[in-house]
Amino acid sequence: MTRSVSDENKTIVARFFELFSSGDVPTLLDAIADDGSWWVSGRLEGMSGRYDKASFGPLVESAKAMYKSGGLTITPVSMIAEGDKVAVEATGFAELADGRTYLPQYHFLVTVQGNKIFEVREYMDTQHAKDIFFGA
Repeated sequence: MTRSVSDENKTIVARFFELFSSGDVPTLLDAIADDGSWWVSGRLEGMSGRYDKASFGPLVESAKAMYKSGGLTITPVSMIAEGDKVAVEATGFAELADGRTYLPQYHFLVTVQGNKIFEVREYMDTQHAKDIFFGA
């Protein structure tokens, strides 16, 4: 039985979030298309907005310093795929170096092109992110 393109894309996206969770930024960047991007919802200065591949790597690398384990674990809960798009409901977990816990809930819309991640659109609880990363 042949796997559908949608199933293949879900496998690519699941592997991508495994790479993200590993904290291995160079390998993560290899999974992103050269003209790929990551967009974060909201209006949080220093977090929200669009990042091309060149600016996404340093963003993830700098965030790793805040985490006790050096990474933010993103675990897909469910995925629905159609064509080149994969919708992902996910949970996150990270223990911060200062002992606090970051427990985000996510929705991602991921576009896959040529077996690479072309675009990630990240929707999350921006108030929780603000409290954790920019709070006093």
